[in-house]
Amino acid sequence: MPKSMGILGKKIGMTRIYSELGQATPVTVVEAGPCKVLQVKSEDTDGYNAIQVGFSEKKASRVNKAVAGHLKKSGSEGFYFIREFRVSDPEKYEVGQDITLDAVFKVGDLVDVQGTSKGKGFQGVIKRHGFAGGGAGHGSKFHRAPGSIGMSAYPGRVVKGKKMPGRMGNDTVLKKNVIIVDIRSDDNVVLLKGPLPGAKNGLLKIFSK
Repeated sequence: MPKSMGILGKKIGMTRIYSELGQATPVTVVEAGPCKVLQVKSEDTDGYNAIQVGFSEKKASRVNKAVAGHLKKSGSEGFYFIREFRVSDPEKYEVGQDITLDAVFKVGDLVDVQGTSKGKGFQGVIKRHGFAGGGAGHGSKFHRAPGSIGMSAYPGRVVKGKKMPGRMGNDTVLKKNVIIVDIRSDDNVVLLKGPLPGAKNGLLKIFSK
């Protein structure tokens, strides 16, 4: 995981923007920040340097007493998302401080974006790994099966890492070197070039380089 400052965001969807020459650029629209610093961690007290931030406020009635007590120092009622960013200089941050898009990024920056990919459930080898499968005709007895998976006398077992049916998606995905196409500070929106992992309204962590 990148050890650099960043911001939390929510994936809104995809669209395209046009240059002055009429060239279309596909972008993902992300509602990013503002994030509030909830805790500052240092090597002396916690064993590592990091800041804990909250994003997307929610009502105090939806927060249990333990979390409410933790958020009291920052003057916050509650957040839907609470995450950490590893930083090299935690002394620059204070509890209760707001982190905005303009404070971390500018147009043209390269960023790393981490999200959770769409879950697709239990899938076979054709969808999960792109196997070709067998013939589709009625005479065929081999359509979408994985085929032989074992060995002969040696080693006489299924080797580790064999491509098999199983759960697909719902994995943590880190996409590197994504270009910031535009920042709209008034709406807390950033436009990032290309597709990003996850479904709409999914949480994204955007790291500065």
